[in-house]
Amino acid sequence: MNAKPFYDVYTRILCEELKPALGCTEPVAIAYASATAVAALEKEPEKLVVSCSGNVVKNVKGVTVPNSGGMKGIEAAAILGAIGGDSRRKLEVLYTITEGDRERTRSLIGSGYCTVSLKENVAGLYISVTAINGNDTAEATLIECHDEIAYIKKNGIKHTLSHKEEKAEDSLDALREELNIEGIIDYADNVDLEMIRDVLSQQVLLNKAIAEEGLRNNYGCSIGKTLKKYYDWDDVRIRARAKASAGSDVRMSGGAYPVVINSGSGNQGLTVSLPVIEYGEYLECGEDKTLRALALSNLTAIHQKKYIGPLSAYCGAVSAAAGASAGIAYLMGGRFEAISNAISNTLAMVGGIVCDGAKASCAAKISSSLEAAILAVEMSLESHKSFEGGDGLVKNDVEETIKAFGKVGKDGMRETDKEILSIMLED
Repeated sequence: MNAKPFYDVYTRILCEELKPALGCTEPVAIAYASATAVAALEKEPEKLVVSCSGNVVKNVKGVTVPNSGGMKGIEAAAILGAIGGDSRRKLEVLYTITEGDRERTRSLIGSGYCTVSLKENVAGLYISVTAINGNDTAEATLIECHDEIAYIKKNGIKHTLSHKEEKAEDSLDALREELNIEGIIDYADNVDLEMIRDVLSQQVLLNKAIAEEGLRNNYGCSIGKTLKKYYDWDDVRIRARAKASAGSDVRMSGGAYPVVINSGSGNQGLTVSLPVIEYGEYLECGEDKTLRALALSNLTAIHQKKYIGPLSAYCGAVSAAAGASAGIAYLMGGRFEAISNAISNTLAMVGGIVCDGAKASCAAKISSSLEAAILAVEMSLESHKSFEGGDGLVKNDVEETIKAFGKVGKDGMRETDKEILSIMLED
């Protein structure tokens, strides 16, 4: 077991990608950068200056900042992080927020304490926060990673911290290039589970907890609760969709519940895991088989996102749902052909759903994507059917299909992304 060289690479990817985050990762990343800048300044700031890429602006505009008492927007996230955030907790930076922090943040919003600007011609995920006190400044910048400070600049002197400065062949971006569906299935079959049991078990524990909270109480548009009320709850298909959607209902409403993310996104972490967990319980597969399926689903989602990037106009629920389809097919006895067809079928049906920011309707997009994913599995396994190469973007090889949809998501939808942001900023 664990003898093949790429097993260690895949294990590292899982352990570095699957981490807990409290709330939507874009406002949390802003709060993290803000708290980091204040810590570097070593005194209370008199002013904050925030600069973000368009995709970050889009993803923060409509979502509730976690632990904020209902506040939304970049200003709220940055001020809350500066006042009460703990930068050592990274994506759980706002865990320590008090009511006093919330009250002070409300009083500072709109006062000129924090200024925000759009930064153009930068990475899709770019956040820079500068804390100022008199002549002293401290800037913390995130680039293409929600929880890793690329550099801190104190009074004009730059201190580089990011793994981007490591040897290129040892970076996480380079390691993702080794992912492929055949290798991922091999890994899921044979990896020593003790290498990844803790990280996957944490995903099960935290993501199930937020789903149950979403099914108990009203958050957002209550997509999960609506599915539970109006559809057949005895049907595993409905439970799989509802639980993932319910978790998103909570997250998008600012609920202070951590989730284990995938590809930098809590919604993608919920989508790629909860349906697989639900099918594992329904099929009585046992813990070990379910964890192997989760390794497969998570890595399949990450594999797709390496072509798209962390933020774009391409809805991440689609790539996560395709990952879930692989995990479910695996639990149902599918092997390479069936798993590959399930992935391709999912992408053929819902590939290209647009991302118009993080907000309540994300939960509905998760439900729709998973409905397609489950149908994709059933087509592949029950009817032995799949869309053929030449059906739109579908190719004869699953790797080429994934690459085709990735190219559309990253390059083809670039202008779409700009238009979405322009329309959203009209409000």
